[in-house]
Order: sequence, then structure tokens, then C-alpha cells
Amino acid sequence: MTVESTAARKPRRSSGTKRAAGATSAAQAAAATAQNAEPQLVQLLTPEGDRVETAENAEFAPFVADITTEDLRGLYRDMVLTRRFDGEATSLQRQGELGLWASLLGQEAAQIGSGRALRDDDYVFPTYREHGVAWCRGVDPTNLLGMFRGVNHGGWDPNTNNFHLYTIVIGSQTLHATGYAMGVAKDGADSAVIAYFGDGASSQGDVAEAFTFAAVYNSPVVFFCQNNQWAISEPTERQMRVPLYQRAQGFGFPGVRVDGNDVLACLAVTRWALERARRGEGPTLVEAFTYRMGAHTTSDDPTKYRRDEETAAWEAKDPILRLKAHLLATGGADEAFFEGLEAESETLGKRVREVVRAMPDPDTMAIFENVYADGHALVDEERAQFAAYLASFESAEEGH
Repeated sequence: MTVESTAARKPRRSSGTKRAAGATSAAQAAAATAQNAEPQLVQLLTPEGDRVETAENAEFAPFVADITTEDLRGLYRDMVLTRRFDGEATSLQRQGELGLWASLLGQEAAQIGSGRALRDDDYVFPTYREHGVAWCRGVDPTNLLGMFRGVNHGGWDPNTNNFHLYTIVIGSQTLHATGYAMGVAKDGADSAVIAYFGDGASSQGDVAEAFTFAAVYNSPVVFFCQNNQWAISEPTERQMRVPLYQRAQGFGFPGVRVDGNDVLACLAVTRWALERARRGEGPTLVEAFTYRMGAHTTSDDPTKYRRDEETAAWEAKDPILRLKAHLLATGGADEAFFEGLEAESETLGKRVREVVRAMPDPDTMAIFENVYADGHALVDEERAQFAAYLASFESAEEGH
């Protein structure tokens, strides 16, 4: 649950002077101006697809110096197929095949860039929206849909791909990641851990606690925040007074804001942060400044709280169109490549539809399994009661 912060509420008028009240108003105005100003961020590809070199990206550009044209095509393919899968999942929910879906539309660069920065032995703690990171970790997209269809609690083994199950409780995975990273450090491994969360989750106490423990224990963890501007219907200016990445300073570790719609910059900054962690230099907060183009979930209606002009401005920064423009301008890909990818994405969409609709209904009594390792009398009692309840329906049908 995300709540409005005290700092965002209208201050109460106390016994202070009018001058003090005026100073408070000035401070609020300055904070609002800082929030609405054009952000300073690490960017390697402009929205037009041009490669840029700036003082802000000089430290990070070497971390993608090895990226070839083939690698860029691979990143583009990752984003296109992830968006196609995500769009198919949204359609399936609208058709009644899924109970709910959380779309990543607009956040493909942040997820693919950071996901491709990981080594196989690194460990990922996602939220419920990291479909692109799951793709990078080799998790079959159809496995992500079982939970949203209500047939399982997550259809993959976390240890197979070092990709934890989706976390629905907002912000709790940052604590899990920090604890895991503390264990990694004690084991003497040189792998790193990454925790994903959103700008809304950054207002949760769990995240602050994770920051504290990670800093004190110098844990090899990267906190990757996808700031998509809206915590459901709550804008960022109602959640914080300073840019989100600056929060890391108060905990004693660095924070970096990166253009979350620039896949190359996200790759570079995440590689940099992961290398810091592996060298024993502790945690890093990466704020990927991006935008959620769709609804928070399929139960949300963003037209009730967002302006069309805002959405249109972010459409011009589309991460996929940005990389496509770069590939075309540099001769890195031709129309045959894009046409082939379109055909591949349609094949993926068809497979997702077929697999989801063929998913078997779960065993009704399976909910009572694996609650306790050695069983429990209360669970046995509840199992018997539920079995009797289900049997009553069969008896009623037979009576008719």
C-alpha cells in the first residue's frame, strides 16, 4: 500500500509567524520546481536514436564499449518480443483467460538493459512486473501466466534461473534480496544480487530497512528502481521531495539516475553497479527514469488521473522506436530484419494463447499441501472440512 507522505500534505498553520509560513511555501515551491525540472540522467541514446557523449555518461560509456551491432539487434529483439508477450497477456486478461495482469508497456528498456547486464550466477528478486527480466533469465513466458490464471503460485524453479518467484507484497523483495546478498558475501562468492521495485515501493518501510541493512553490512546488492512516475494513481511529487536516486545518500551508498527508456544506458549503468557489488564496494541505487504507458494493472483506469498530453510526451521517448531509429541510421539492421522479427513475435503470441488456454485446472485440494513440512493437525481439519463442503455440491447435483 502506498500512502501520501507527510511531506506532500498541506502543512498545518502553527503558532509560527507569517514569515515562517511564507518560507515554508517557498520551500514547497522550490521542491515542486525541482521535481518538475528536466532530470539530469545518464543517457547514451537520445529519443531520436543518436549516440551521445556527455559528462554525465563518461563514467558509464566504457561499460558498453564491447557492444556490437549484433548485440544491439539482440537487445532490440528482446524488447520487441517482450512487448508482444505483454500485449498478448493483456488481451488474454480482457478475454477472461487471466484474472489480472500487470503490464510493462514502456518499461522494456529498463528491464532488458538491466537484465542483460547480469551474469548467470547473479540472483534476481523481481516484483510482479519484471517480464522482460524474466525473459533475459530464460524463464519461459508462459510460466509467468500460471499465477495470473490462478493455476499455481509461480510456474518456475527460482534456483534454475536464479530468478525468484514474483513478489506481490510491495517492497518486501528488497529485504529478501539484501538478506540473500549478505549470505553471498559471507560465502565469499563474487556474484551480485539485484532487487527490482517501483517508485511507489520506495515509500515503503521495507525498502528503507533494506537500504539500512545493505549499507551497514556492505551487501553486494543493486537496488533497481523503475520510476514509472505513478504509484498506481499517486504521482512522484506526492511521494518525495528530492529526486529518488538521491535517497541513497542518506544511507551511505551511491545513487544514479539513468534514462530508463535508453536500453544501452540501462545496460551500462547496471553493469557498473554490479561490478561495484562484486568488488565488495557495497550497494547501489539505480533509478531508471521511465514511464508506465499502460495501466498499473488491468483493474486500473489511468485516464482518471493522467493527462493525455503527458502520455503523448512519453510516447515520443518510446524505447523500442529509439533503438530502431539508431539501427536504421547506422545501417545496423534492414527491413528484412524487422519483418522477420514481426513474424517471430506473432508466432510467440500464438504460442502464448495456446498454452494459456490449455492450462489444466489445479487440484482443488492442493491448497493444503506444503503448508507445513511435516503436516499439521489444524490443516488436516481444514482439509477435511473443505472436502466435505465440496462433496455437498456433488450430493446436491445427484439429488436433482
